[in-house]
Amino acid sequence: MAEDYRGVVGAFPYAFGASDSRLFRSYVVLGGLLTVAVSLLFVAAVIGAIASTTGGRGGSLTLSRSFFAVVGLFVVVPLVAPVLFVARRHRRARERDDPADGRYDAALAAAGYLFVVALYVGLVISVPPGQQTTPTGVLAPLIAALYALPQLAGLMPPLVAAAGILLAHRLLR
Repeated sequence: MAEDYRGVVGAFPYAFGASDSRLFRSYVVLGGLLTVAVSLLFVAAVIGAIASTTGGRGGSLTLSRSFFAVVGLFVVVPLVAPVLFVARRHRRARERDDPADGRYDAALAAAGYLFVVALYVGLVISVPPGQQTTPTGVLAPLIAALYALPQLAGLMPPLVAAAGILLAHRLLR
């Protein structure tokens, strides 16, 4: 019990040290950095929303402020979930003196990376038409196809990828 990770922040170094999967260890680093970056971005957005709506009455302004926080949670939780799941699994395996399976770690890392890619794809889909640039290069047809989708469709890739993280956890635990 001396090696307990004590919360979300401590789960990152614990999971990094407990796992033998290089893929998972790389996800711990990338997922941690992205979680910090996304968290700072959403905190800045909430501060900006509060600053731009000060002096106004409640109602829809209060709702828009809360919306930033909820969206931030829906982005941060799937980024952190693979690390928390693996840390919990390794902690319980050590308590039972039962070695943890490396396939679980690798599968959750792959699901986490897929969520990161899906998050990027969702952001590309949701770019407002006035801010879209003409795509060039090898991926130009793909980017053009993503731009052509309705902006609301940008929610689907991250939602499906987040469900994939849960599915990987359920199937391999």
